[in-house]
Amino acid sequence: MMKTSGNEQTSQSESHPAAEHIDASAFKGKTGLRRLINASGYSLAGFKVAFKSEDAFRQEVFLATVLIPLAFYVAKSPIECALMITSVLFLLIVELLNSAIEAAVDHTSTAHNALAKQAKDIGSAAVFFALILVAVVWGLLLLG
Repeated sequence: MMKTSGNEQTSQSESHPAAEHIDASAFKGKTGLRRLINASGYSLAGFKVAFKSEDAFRQEVFLATVLIPLAFYVAKSPIECALMITSVLFLLIVELLNSAIEAAVDHTSTAHNALAKQAKDIGSAAVFFALILVAVVWGLLLLG
């Protein structure tokens, strides 16, 4: 992509020194504190939209608000507490990724497509296994 400044033409990578690849996005040039601030804003926006539009994510956030404080109370060691909390946070991460996959697939087309169904089903399977992980970790640490 060429950018014009007066009579001179500069490439995208020249106008954004942090962009090392020719096809890199102009937004990749942000560094330091500005990048951290932008990334935090994007993350918060993603959390808000997922919470607002995804029933499963809301349910899992509710589960997390119960289980994470409970982990501090029932864990017998800091390692147990960390495992319990990590399993719950991992579930939230997987649900967010699944929701992102579903949104991207739906953006492409809402018509029935075998590959779109496959992508959504695989994302759903990942969430299912993350739920199993929460149950196994909590079950073993509480009962074993």
